[in-house]
Amino acid sequence: MSFEQERVLEGTYVMPTYGRMPVEFTSGSGMTLVDSEGRSYLDFLGGIGVCALGHANPVLTQAISEQAQKLLTVSNYFYAEHRGEVAALLSKLANDDLAGARAIVDAVDAGDSKVLAAATAPAEGEQVWQTFFANSGAEANEGAMKLARLYAQRQGNGGNTIVCLKGGFHGRTLETIAATMQDWLQESFRPLPGGFVACTPNDVDELRDIFERLGSEICAVLFEPIQGESGVHPLTPEFAEAAAELVHGVGGVLISDEVQAGIFRSGKPFAVQLLGVTPDIMSLAKGIAGGMTMGAFTARSEIASAFRPGDHGSTFGGSSLEVAAAWATLSELVRGDYASHAAEVGEYLAERLAEVPHVTEVRGAGLMRGADLDEAAGDAHDVVSRLLEEGIVANATGAHTLRFLPPLICERADVDALAAALTCVLG
Repeated sequence: MSFEQERVLEGTYVMPTYGRMPVEFTSGSGMTLVDSEGRSYLDFLGGIGVCALGHANPVLTQAISEQAQKLLTVSNYFYAEHRGEVAALLSKLANDDLAGARAIVDAVDAGDSKVLAAATAPAEGEQVWQTFFANSGAEANEGAMKLARLYAQRQGNGGNTIVCLKGGFHGRTLETIAATMQDWLQESFRPLPGGFVACTPNDVDELRDIFERLGSEICAVLFEPIQGESGVHPLTPEFAEAAAELVHGVGGVLISDEVQAGIFRSGKPFAVQLLGVTPDIMSLAKGIAGGMTMGAFTARSEIASAFRPGDHGSTFGGSSLEVAAAWATLSELVRGDYASHAAEVGEYLAERLAEVPHVTEVRGAGLMRGADLDEAAGDAHDVVSRLLEEGIVANATGAHTLRFLPPLICERADVDALAAALTCVLG
């Protein structure tokens, strides 16, 4: 079928919820995508931060293929092979314990059950994190908010209000839209679920005022360490520290939305670790399974213990196939020390973007970067279209902001190619 035929079919039978670019990608390898006409592109969007290992990674594709030939899913009424290993690995990463994570990966690679038992056994005083596996970032955030409210009712302060940040983005369900403090996303879907209050990012005084007014009515603060959809805006350590202090002071919990910034993208396992605070719950998705549909939320065990059988569930979450993909992705990221790689190449990306004409500011961390353009550059969406013509896949989050979320395998040579194309387009 030709590309034009595909466009006609989608236009007729697929709901019009996206403004799609005029290209159909049919294959890929590493940082490269190939369209239906055989043209190659460098991918600086990575499925919106999903393809952590790039396209057609042999470790990931082999794991998916082998698992698909054995078993797809059996439901959560039963145990699933490797689900415990993935959860144990996430616990180590949540503690920023890369050495512990490598020990688990090495034990699995060696096929030594005794070594694996030792590597996964919590050390004295080690914080254990427990994970629920879902299917998307929105589901992960829904689950995190459910757990926060349930913990408040059963073990905490009894509150049910969640403080969220203006400009944040937490998903497209009604509940997560309610937590997403952006009018343009909310206005068509009201009435929305209640129990949310907005705060300006990095405004500690406003946050303190909210807590003085609401006190123990608050059960949680929910934030993205780096806001993605609003244009890659990092939180300050001062604000994150104040949020942790205030919410814990009233018996509530701190939730870090790591859906976009997590899984090594920031140069740390999770972006909140750059801010010097430890959350109580983290929501995950995107890069966790390298392109397969998985979300998750992980919580400190004393918070997770508020859940009882029947309080939450998912038919597809944590299926055998998704678990296999998550293990392959996370173990490969740990083996390859991609936290350091993302930090190093991400700094180079920021430096090169700052040199491009008409770029006024570069924000973010690791391989999650936003670049603001001046008025003379024109609309950022038009810049994205021109970049596509130059063989670069990128994204705009507004009229004057470009966003870059390349696979974590991105190298300096790829960054140089992006900078050259962007200079050509804007120069």
